[in-house]
Amino acid sequence: MTSAAASNGPSHQPAPRTILHPGTVITQAGWPSGGPVRSVHVVRIGGAGMSAVARLALEAGLAVSGSDSQDGQFIAPLRAAGARVGIGFDATLLADDVDVVVVSTAVRADNPEVIAARERGVPVVHRAAALAGLLAGRELVAVAGTHGKTSTTGMAVMALRGAGLDPAWALGAAVPDLGRNAGFRADPTPSAGHETEAADRAAAAVIEADESDGSFLAFAPTSLVVTNLEPDHLDFHGDERTLTAGFDALIGQIVPDGHLVVCRDDPGARALGERAAQHGVLVTTYGAEAGADWRVLVEEGSAGGTRLEIGTPHGRLSTTLSVAGHHNVLNALGALAAASAAVPDAELSALAAGLSVFTGASRRFDVAGTVSGVTVVDDYAHHPREVSATIAAARGIVESQGQGGRVLVVFQPHLFSRTRSFASEFASALSAADLAWVLPVYAAREDPDPSVDARTITGQLPGGSVQPLDADDSVSVRVSEQARDGDMVLMLGAGDIVETTPAVLTALGTAAGQA
Repeated sequence: MTSAAASNGPSHQPAPRTILHPGTVITQAGWPSGGPVRSVHVVRIGGAGMSAVARLALEAGLAVSGSDSQDGQFIAPLRAAGARVGIGFDATLLADDVDVVVVSTAVRADNPEVIAARERGVPVVHRAAALAGLLAGRELVAVAGTHGKTSTTGMAVMALRGAGLDPAWALGAAVPDLGRNAGFRADPTPSAGHETEAADRAAAAVIEADESDGSFLAFAPTSLVVTNLEPDHLDFHGDERTLTAGFDALIGQIVPDGHLVVCRDDPGARALGERAAQHGVLVTTYGAEAGADWRVLVEEGSAGGTRLEIGTPHGRLSTTLSVAGHHNVLNALGALAAASAAVPDAELSALAAGLSVFTGASRRFDVAGTVSGVTVVDDYAHHPREVSATIAAARGIVESQGQGGRVLVVFQPHLFSRTRSFASEFASALSAADLAWVLPVYAAREDPDPSVDARTITGQLPGGSVQPLDADDSVSVRVSEQARDGDMVLMLGAGDIVETTPAVLTALGTAAGQA
């Protein structure tokens, strides 16, 4: 552990970029402070991150309305909790008494609800500013990094619960163990008899801090975890130095006597920690490398999870994880280190016990089903390093089963800009599979770019183990023709590839019936 007197943290050039500045969509950088907020409208409320804002607003007793282009998994629970949600974007969805409109980076200036809000003088803020406002007054444990934020955030919440605490939380995916993707406490409706006690025990909040648009600068954390730092989201930041400047700026917002927790194994995170320590920030490291404050000493993985021996600043710790893969081992160490830093008097064994029952976040190595010996897994991996880590985890599982199984991958690239920037890296990562197919690019917030497609990746590799698919190709047919008993099929990507998974399972069943 590196310790020094707290300061304002590191400075770095060039200046960081953030979406929080007022522009054509957002009208103010922070949550309204001129008066009480009683009514909130959330544009694109069905997204994982936006629905977390809506959920917290509902649990805070605010009136919540919202809109999205289509129905989705998060909308029905919000309606059941009292939110008024419209499908399609329409200015009439804004209540007459709405106090603030919340948007994401994906919301454009020509959205009719944004136009109406601006015309009426209703503040329009980014979702990160809304989270910061809704969680004001709580000690924040923020999890940032290029990969692993959602899992590490969920793990930290479970660890704190294991120690008898009841933190608030907000993250960008469904986590079955938590029941919902955001909340002020485990039970959203505590009885009146222990409301004061529950509020006291919920003084902390664990949040996923998104670097993609620099909006994590809305937060002033007490403990900040940086899982890793490498180039991504360069469509917004422009270059790696500007992206790094954003992380340096976030470190500058750690509260006095706060902690920075970084993965020593990752060069970008390690360098970030070294710069922070030079500016007086208290830095704790974790990883498998020698010298880490929280260090993996023994790691024994299997299909059912991982057994760990960890060297900690408080002595040796034995524990188990219910999730597989070395990347999840590192996520777990980061969560433990952050939870321990945030609550120094928490029993380490209790934190570990809470963490041990974490079974994963939605679409993070999420087993969709097994048909005729073929296991199909959904995963959100959309960066080369994530793709590589997920394939490695799958390889470890199929090899441990000893059935000669293979790893087959269906990958949907996310964003034209990312596909162009990391085409060779994606190709290298996918080459670790026995067979892989690359789907057309999922545009997300970007306009179509006809110069970038699946062949932008597959063209980097000789041979036919990584193959492009066109829009009219049947993924389910390709997979069912190739998969055999003992194989694991990975459905990877941050777009709508998850909607293809049921068809793959059905096709595997049909093929088995015809065999």
